[in-house]
Amino acid sequence: MSEQNQTSLLQSIPFSVLDLAPIREDGGPADSFKRTVDLAQHTESLGYNRYWLAEHHNMPFIASSATSVLIGHVASQTSTIKVGSGGVMLPNHAPLVIAEQFGTLESLFPGRIDLGLGRAPGTDQLTAHALRRGGQSGPHDFPDQLEELRSYFDPSRGPANPHVRAYPGEGLDIPIWLLGSSGYSAQLAGEEGLPFAFASHFSPRDTVPALDLYKRTFKPSDSLAEPHAMVGVNIIAAETDEEAERLATTLQQQFLNLIRKNESPLPPPVDSMEDIWTEWEKQALKQQLGSSIIGSKETVQHQLESFIEKTGADEVMVISQIYDHAARRRSYEIVAELFKGE
Repeated sequence: MSEQNQTSLLQSIPFSVLDLAPIREDGGPADSFKRTVDLAQHTESLGYNRYWLAEHHNMPFIASSATSVLIGHVASQTSTIKVGSGGVMLPNHAPLVIAEQFGTLESLFPGRIDLGLGRAPGTDQLTAHALRRGGQSGPHDFPDQLEELRSYFDPSRGPANPHVRAYPGEGLDIPIWLLGSSGYSAQLAGEEGLPFAFASHFSPRDTVPALDLYKRTFKPSDSLAEPHAMVGVNIIAAETDEEAERLATTLQQQFLNLIRKNESPLPPPVDSMEDIWTEWEKQALKQQLGSSIIGSKETVQHQLESFIEKTGADEVMVISQIYDHAARRRSYEIVAELFKGE
């Protein structure tokens, strides 16, 4: 593929943002929320398509546990960018509650709300039990929960209980996405004719097989005529490769803490990881973060072109776990320059 064609590839698809609302070592959730609003406003001005927030629980480095509340706050502080969940972990909730919450959001911010759904708990099993209070729902119930949720928005699908309706929610056309890191949700999204978002940022080896499965099983629906696959990818861009590699040590330390079951707030970058990780941990992180794109503008351009060409992604969702907020803003600026052809 020629350089000219590759450059146009970056300009031919939308770019979006996944924000984990990171809690840094030097602050708390209130500081995180201020940075989230600032980043949302900044990326909106840069032309990003969506701004998604993820549901996680019992994680001291992520502040977006009350996901729908934070979505409403971000939407109220922006004006055009689509705001949504990447995702809401549906087994943690009664589908009626999610229908009412997102019906409220869509009523407040019409045409700007996305509902991305996942089937994992987004936490450990003890916390999942605390969230569900002994309920029997789990990932195995996800297809049924999905159908129940969709029926609240569109009762013509055949409501689970005709005496229970979602107000607000009923009659609203809220885009529903399925999220996944394996083939399960990919196939379900394909069979239901829904858009699909794949978590390549922590499951890179399964990316291409899952996207292929999604496209092979896709059936056109009232929601979507053709498959639409969005792929999440870690991108850390800076003025030089060396500076980007240094900034990326924050992400590496975060995942290292997860491996060690030593979760803590987001750590600042370090000059070298060699004295921090073992050789086994280094190789494990290389596998888990294998799709990460780290470097200068030129390096990021080449790696991003290759990534899009390899995956056939219809949209890219950028995750930048960078400790310094100014450097994080700049990373999104560099990516925006690429998709604008600047």
